[in-house]
Amino acid sequence: RRGAWTPEEDELLANYVNREGEGRWRTLPKRAGLLRCGKSCRLRWMNYLRPSVKRGQIAPDEEDLILRLHRLLGNRWSLIAGRIPGRTDNEIKNDWH
Repeated sequence: RRGAWTPEEDELLANYVNREGEGRWRTLPKRAGLLRCGKSCRLRWMNYLRPSVKRGQIAPDEEDLILRLHRLLGNRWSLIAGRIPGRTDNEIKNDWH
Protein backbone atom coordinates (compact mmCIF):
# COMPACT_ATOMS: atom_id res chain seq x y z
CA ARG A 1 0.00 0.00 0.00
CA ARG A 2 1.20 3.49 -0.80
CA GLY A 3 0.21 6.95 0.24
CA ALA A 4 -0.39 8.66 3.53
CA TRP A 5 -0.76 6.68 6.71
CA THR A 6 -4.28 6.63 8.14
CA PRO A 7 -5.01 7.08 11.85
CA GLU A 8 -6.20 3.47 11.94
CA GLU A 9 -2.87 2.24 10.57
CA ASP A 10 -1.00 4.40 13.08
CA GLU A 11 -3.04 2.89 15.88
CA LEU A 12 -2.42 -0.68 14.66
CA LEU A 13 1.31 -0.03 14.46
CA ALA A 14 1.53 1.72 17.85
CA ASN A 15 -0.51 -0.98 19.58
CA TYR A 16 1.62 -3.74 18.09
CA VAL A 17 4.95 -2.09 19.00
CA ASN A 18 3.73 -1.30 22.53
CA ARG A 19 2.62 -4.90 22.98
CA GLU A 20 5.49 -6.76 21.24
CA GLY A 21 8.33 -4.21 21.35
CA GLU A 22 10.51 -2.70 18.62
CA GLY A 23 12.30 -4.93 16.15
CA ARG A 24 11.49 -7.72 13.73
CA TRP A 25 10.34 -5.03 11.28
CA ARG A 26 10.17 -7.41 8.31
CA THR A 27 7.49 -9.59 9.90
CA LEU A 28 5.68 -6.80 11.76
CA PRO A 29 3.26 -5.70 9.00
CA LYS A 30 1.71 -9.12 8.58
CA ARG A 31 1.49 -9.76 12.33
CA ALA A 32 0.03 -6.31 13.01
CA GLY A 33 -2.48 -6.55 10.17
CA LEU A 34 -0.92 -3.80 8.04
CA LEU A 35 -0.57 -3.70 4.26
CA ARG A 36 2.79 -1.90 4.42
CA CYS A 37 6.39 -3.02 4.12
CA GLY A 38 8.60 -3.42 7.17
CA LYS A 39 10.77 -0.44 6.24
CA SER A 40 7.74 1.83 6.03
CA CYS A 41 6.57 0.63 9.45
CA ARG A 42 10.01 1.15 10.99
CA LEU A 43 10.32 4.68 9.60
CA ARG A 44 6.79 5.61 10.67
CA TRP A 45 7.47 4.41 14.20
CA MET A 46 10.95 5.94 14.53
CA ASN A 47 10.14 9.35 13.01
CA TYR A 48 6.53 9.98 14.03
CA LEU A 49 4.89 7.60 16.51
CA ARG A 50 7.60 6.82 19.07
CA PRO A 51 6.64 8.49 22.38
CA SER A 52 10.13 9.96 22.87
CA VAL A 53 10.06 11.89 19.58
CA LYS A 54 9.89 15.62 20.14
CA ARG A 55 7.65 17.36 17.61
CA GLY A 56 7.31 21.00 16.63
CA GLN A 57 9.57 24.00 16.13
CA ILE A 58 13.26 23.59 16.80
CA ALA A 59 14.22 25.86 19.69
CA PRO A 60 16.93 28.51 19.28
CA ASP A 61 19.33 26.61 21.57
CA GLU A 62 18.78 23.45 19.49
CA GLU A 63 19.38 25.47 16.32
CA ASP A 64 22.67 26.76 17.72
CA LEU A 65 23.73 23.23 18.67
CA ILE A 66 22.85 21.95 15.17
CA LEU A 67 24.99 24.69 13.58
CA ARG A 68 27.98 23.89 15.81
CA LEU A 69 27.65 20.14 15.28
CA HIS A 70 27.26 20.57 11.52
CA ARG A 71 30.52 22.54 11.42
CA LEU A 72 32.17 19.69 13.30
CA LEU A 73 30.48 16.64 11.71
CA GLY A 74 29.18 17.82 8.33
CA ASN A 75 26.01 16.25 6.92
CA ARG A 76 26.05 13.31 9.31
CA TRP A 77 22.48 13.84 10.47
CA SER A 78 22.15 10.70 12.59
CA LEU A 79 25.25 11.65 14.61
CA ILE A 80 23.89 15.16 15.10
CA ALA A 81 20.44 13.82 16.11
CA GLY A 82 22.07 11.51 18.64
CA ARG A 83 23.26 14.58 20.52
CA ILE A 84 19.86 16.31 20.55
CA PRO A 85 17.39 14.33 22.70
CA GLY A 86 14.02 13.65 21.10
CA ARG A 87 14.91 14.87 17.61
CA THR A 88 15.20 12.55 14.61
CA ASP A 89 17.87 12.71 11.95
CA ASN A 90 15.18 13.23 9.32
CA GLU A 91 13.70 16.20 11.18
CA ILE A 92 17.10 17.85 11.64
CA LYS A 93 18.03 17.30 7.99
CA ASN A 94 14.70 18.76 6.83
CA ASP A 95 15.16 21.79 9.09
CA TRP A 96 18.66 22.31 7.70
CA HIS A 97 17.43 22.32 4.09
